[in-house]
Amino acid sequence: MPKEQPDVAPSTPRAGRNLPVAVGVGVALMTAIAVGLLWVPWFFVLLSAVALSLGVIEVHFALLKTGATTQVKTIVAGTAISVVGAYAMSAFNLGLAPTTFAVASVAGTVIASLVARLLKGGAAGFIRDSAAGALVIAWLPLMGIFIPLLMAAPNGSLRIIAVILCASASDTGAYAIGSAIGRHKLAPRISPSKTWEGFGGSTLTASIMGVICGMFILGMPWWQGLLLGAAIAPAATLGDLLESVVKREAGIKDMSNFLPGHGGLMDRLDSLLVAVPVGWLILHLSLGG
Repeated sequence: MPKEQPDVAPSTPRAGRNLPVAVGVGVALMTAIAVGLLWVPWFFVLLSAVALSLGVIEVHFALLKTGATTQVKTIVAGTAISVVGAYAMSAFNLGLAPTTFAVASVAGTVIASLVARLLKGGAAGFIRDSAAGALVIAWLPLMGIFIPLLMAAPNGSLRIIAVILCASASDTGAYAIGSAIGRHKLAPRISPSKTWEGFGGSTLTASIMGVICGMFILGMPWWQGLLLGAAIAPAATLGDLLESVVKREAGIKDMSNFLPGHGGLMDRLDSLLVAVPVGWLILHLSLGG
């Protein structure tokens, strides 16, 4: 998703991006997401599980640069089980509420991660590594679990489309307004390019998109759509800042090169990871399910 300006860690200069490759990868991703959301829900859920699992790997390697390590295999397994299992509870009517499975699976991932670290032996670095693992679990499987929860709700695909459009509008508004008139820094020690003017543009465009999505996609009153967009804007901004501070401490520009021309999965997921839980809450309170 576009940002006000790219966040560059000075210690890791990088060659320019290959535009044709970037466009091709972007089109392929958008096509896969559209196919999943519009026609094959299970494909979208599996795609989400893969993307979140790769995100776990990316963050793991970023944290290694800070001296911390995580039980990456355990967390990847927990992430996949959480996302796929939560949707399966609803799709196959397995007798367990998706929310119940989500809570249990994420808690199980935390426990399994701690056990795996204990089995490695040695107290040195245990607190540091456990805290790093907790960060990864809170950031990816815990946030990501709201994707299958949205999908399991009535008109779940439409709900996710609305959240994605609002988050995209938030990023676009931040980039457009921030680049044009941005003067006052929002978080200069984390992301110097972000401005309060950009944040205002983010909130405005996301709110407008929320009204459009609410009225014409979800059949909500305009004010509920306004609330959806206005709530997603700061959530998307927070998600972007979270990734920026991790990359800055790790001294990297992109989380990985998993997506040629785009960087890593986290470079595409950062805003959505916080926007999805917020969107789920607003839509759950507004529409039920």
